[in-house]
Amino acid sequence: MKPYGKKQWRAIMPNKNWNSPNTRSYQNNGVCMKTLSKYVCILSFLLLAVAGHAQSVPVWKLKDLQAAIHQSKEPTIINFWATFCKPCIAELPHFQALANQYRAQGIKLVMVSLDLKEAYPAKVASFAKKLKLSSPVVYLDESNADLFCPAVDSAWSGAIPASLFVNNATGYRKFYEEELSKEKLEAEIKAMLKPKE
Repeated sequence: MKPYGKKQWRAIMPNKNWNSPNTRSYQNNGVCMKTLSKYVCILSFLLLAVAGHAQSVPVWKLKDLQAAIHQSKEPTIINFWATFCKPCIAELPHFQALANQYRAQGIKLVMVSLDLKEAYPAKVASFAKKLKLSSPVVYLDESNADLFCPAVDSAWSGAIPASLFVNNATGYRKFYEEELSKEKLEAEIKAMLKPKE
């Protein structure tokens, strides 16, 4: 009688020669299955690790944006951008580089995507990954610019790129509705970091 399936019936057939060539093939299949299972587990963990490394993009509402502006304890830059905005794309690497450079001084950078709903989350997340943005990237889920623009700054027309520099500890607040060069951005960061006089 041949053993069937993955289990060998040693207890049922104790007098059977379990080392015969037919039985060995079943034993080898068991070894192969164990090896294959190990590779599948390793591959699964690697895929999860890679997926976990990609930046997730949380959704913000107006209340979250207002909290970031008014309750932040660190000097904060809030940059408004979109994947379809060429000037935004041009300045984002400067923002990230200078945020990294001034991180030790407590600078916090939040990049707020104003993309259309169709671009969230896949396009926004892949774009952030492509540009290697390590600072928080969030998606503002507000369609009424007449509501959220004045909450940021009364002078904001809604055009992007736009950037708000806030230091609640010193009362510093500056808003730009334009593309910022790396030099101008660094000068603004230095001004925001100055102690209160």
